[in-house]
Amino acid sequence: MAKPYDIAIIGAGAMGLAAAYHALKDGHKVTVYEADTVPGGMAAHFDFDGISLERFYHFVCKTDYDTFELMEELGISKKMKWVPTSMGYFIEGKHYNWGDPISLLTFPLLGIIDKFRYGLTMFLVTKKKSLDHLEHVSAKDWILNACGEKVYKLLWDKLFYLKFFEFSDNISASWIATRIKRIGSSRKSIMQEELGYIDGGSEALVKALCDKITELGGTIKLGQPTKKVVIEKNKVKAIETPSGETKHDKVISTVPLSLVNKMIPDLTQEWKDNIDSINNIGCVCVVIKLKKKLTKHFWLNINDKKIDIPGLVEFSNLRDFGKDHIVYLPYYMPQTHEKFFWSDDKFVEEAKKYIKAVNNTIKDSDIKSIKIGRLRYAQPVCEPGFKDKLLPTQTPIEGLQVADTCYYYPEDRGISESVKIAKQMVKDLLDEK
Repeated sequence: MAKPYDIAIIGAGAMGLAAAYHALKDGHKVTVYEADTVPGGMAAHFDFDGISLERFYHFVCKTDYDTFELMEELGISKKMKWVPTSMGYFIEGKHYNWGDPISLLTFPLLGIIDKFRYGLTMFLVTKKKSLDHLEHVSAKDWILNACGEKVYKLLWDKLFYLKFFEFSDNISASWIATRIKRIGSSRKSIMQEELGYIDGGSEALVKALCDKITELGGTIKLGQPTKKVVIEKNKVKAIETPSGETKHDKVISTVPLSLVNKMIPDLTQEWKDNIDSINNIGCVCVVIKLKKKLTKHFWLNINDKKIDIPGLVEFSNLRDFGKDHIVYLPYYMPQTHEKFFWSDDKFVEEAKKYIKAVNNTIKDSDIKSIKIGRLRYAQPVCEPGFKDKLLPTQTPIEGLQVADTCYYYPEDRGISESVKIAKQMVKDLLDEK
């Protein structure tokens, strides 16, 4: 191996930690800089009245091979647990089972032809090796053409709008189809969905990575936001934090692209303009602890005039919390939306109404605790042709790699994609000519 490099990793989310681990395995010196006081990023936990819980829900699918490989290397593969789960729809005050052939056949709101078209479309998506033929098609047009207007209006229209608002008619079909394929491929049988979780939550993986990074001689600096990547003669020179400048040979940035232009002012105008052209959706996530079960489903899609979120996740139907039942209500919205600036109290008040609408047996006395999590950059807006928009992770600046969750495309945000991109970025950085 050539002489070891001194590498800075910006961001201690799953991608940053995985990048640090792979660089250290190759014999390099690594320092991770994280603005937060805890590692993990979107996979970080918080204390929910005695329960260690993800700030934002995570689940594992059977095709998440990069996660499994990393867990094996870290010696925690036995922490992977699999649970039979289900999906449902809540449409205008009524619950419907979803996600298997019997549920589709007995669904009363669609005719037999609509059901056949929908079922065939979803089946074929899970069997396709490549979805490149959908790259320049909008999800709306794809579903309308494949399944018909009634299916689109009933099952998709409001879900798209309440996640993407003004961007909802122009979301990549390839991105949506890849999500469907990932979930559809995670099954015990044609009748039974099966999803996974890491025993102890995402924190177990984060802790294992942090422990291994330390063991291999790496350093994780928490509460140290990167103010600037210092460039000299178009080459990485140093990282500037509130504590001062530290010299490094190479840098991998894993923080949201929306932060990059300010942090790396020496990027070319072409790169800056490209980054500015990528829209991002924020998220306010309401997490509720209940005394009793809300629904029987892990994932409940919602199309109801009284509820302005596209769905909810009953996480305790995946990971067992004993007598407690944990529900996530994610409000996705552009940062320009008026609700993004609501107080926590307003979100709590509305979330209570929503869970009571979903299950009218829920009373205030059943609600044990509520917490609010906020992310300014939670979801990139992937329009048709988004793949063409992504520049290489290797920037024009020598020794500088930049990526965030946009680069998972056409996959959605997930730990497995974080791990995959991180490994590739380290390889590309070290192979840089």
